[in-house]
Amino acid sequence: MAQCEQLTTTVDAVVLRMRALDATLPEHDGVAVFNRVYLAVTEAVDRHIDGGRFPDARAAITLDVRFAERYLAAVAADEERRPPACWRPLFQMRRHPGVRPLQFALAGINAHIGHDLALAVVDACRSLGCEPVDLEDEFDRVGDLLVSLEERIREDLMPGPDLLQIADPLTHLLGSWSLERARDATWSAARALWALRRLPDLAEEFTARLDAAVGFAGRMLLTPLPD
Repeated sequence: MAQCEQLTTTVDAVVLRMRALDATLPEHDGVAVFNRVYLAVTEAVDRHIDGGRFPDARAAITLDVRFAERYLAAVAADEERRPPACWRPLFQMRRHPGVRPLQFALAGINAHIGHDLALAVVDACRSLGCEPVDLEDEFDRVGDLLVSLEERIREDLMPGPDLLQIADPLTHLLGSWSLERARDATWSAARALWALRRLPDLAEEFTARLDAAVGFAGRMLLTPLPD
C-alpha cells in the first residue's frame, strides 16, 4: 500500500467554512441555494460518521473532506473568474431572475456529483493509499444520503404546480436529469481516472472532457423559464 498523506481537515471544519460562506451570500443567490443544500448533506454525513454508520470512519471522513474541498475551491476560483467549467453555469446564472431555486440546487449537485466526486475519489485514494474499490462502500453510503435528500429538496424548492403535472416547463426540464444516473457515471469516471493515473496526459484530457460535459448539463438545467 502506498504511503498515506496526512489529512488534517475535519468534516466539522468544512461545515464551518460552508456556514461562513452562507452568512456572506444573499438568500436568493444561486450559489447560496446550493450551499444550503450541500451544507445539509455534509451535516448529515457528519452525523452518520459520529453515529458509527460508516464501517471505516477514516475513509468516510477523507472522502467527504476531499469532496467538500473541491466545491470550496471552485467558489474561491470564481473570485478570480477561473472556476471549473462544470461550475461556470451556476456562477454565471446565480442572479438570473428567470432561474428557479430548484434549478440552482440541482445544477450545483450536477457539478459536484458529476465532476468533483470522481476527482475526490482519486484524491482520497491517494491520501489513504488505497484503490477505488476500497472506498466503494463509503461512496455508496454518501450517494444514498444524497438520493434520500434529493426528493426532499425537490419538495421544498419546487414551486407549484405539482410534480405530476408534466406539462410544466420546470418539471419537464428537471425530468431530464437523474442523481442516480449521475452517481453511477461518476463511479465509472473515478475508476477510469484511477486507471489513467500513470498516464497524466490522458488523465488530464479525460478530466477536461468530463468537466466540459458536466458543465453542458448544468447549463441546460439552468435554462431560464417563464413565470
